[in-house]
Amino acid sequence: MKEQTKISNAVIRRMPKYRRYLRDLQKKGVDKISSGEFSRLIGYTASQIRQDFNNFGGFGQQGYGYNVSVLYDEINTILGLDKEYEMVIVGAGNLGQAVANYNYYYKSGFVVTGIFEKNPKLIGIKINDIEIMDIEYMDAYIKRNNIDIGIICTPKENAQSVADALSSAGIRGIWNFAPIDLTAREGVMIENIHLSDSLQYLAYHISKEK
Repeated sequence: MKEQTKISNAVIRRMPKYRRYLRDLQKKGVDKISSGEFSRLIGYTASQIRQDFNNFGGFGQQGYGYNVSVLYDEINTILGLDKEYEMVIVGAGNLGQAVANYNYYYKSGFVVTGIFEKNPKLIGIKINDIEIMDIEYMDAYIKRNNIDIGIICTPKENAQSVADALSSAGIRGIWNFAPIDLTAREGVMIENIHLSDSLQYLAYHISKEK
């Protein structure tokens, strides 16, 4: 992989979809694929696919296409998935519990090691064999265990203070499910996930078909 210059977020956001389709191809025993074949499969143009991969060195061979397994491994490296990341969840309500039970993490190098909550009725309960801890101990736990990612599943009125606490504790990335856009200090990446936005996007397209 060539030395990486500034890559647009649009390109980076397409990488997980490439990875997912390549994994499916691996499972089907497919060894190689051309940009044209990949285009018909994934829905991006062949030109877009080549441009995206050229940002990182190309990976393909003219007249051959892409080696599926090699390309899959390269995308893993691009996305940082050749490493393991430890995560904590803040907020152990219904959403926090669902996130904690999502087994995809544990198969992909993302490991939830701690869950924190302020509601005394939930503290001490185990979710996916992880005991819910009092949020008062979160700062010390993150610093002691060098946690990489904090997942916020709190009500929106508490979310920014939680993000500030995670940032101060040394978290490098925040995955925010609270229905509000959060900010963090420099050096901390935040991904704001708005499930309602996706649902409203779907509603728009359904309404136009009626």
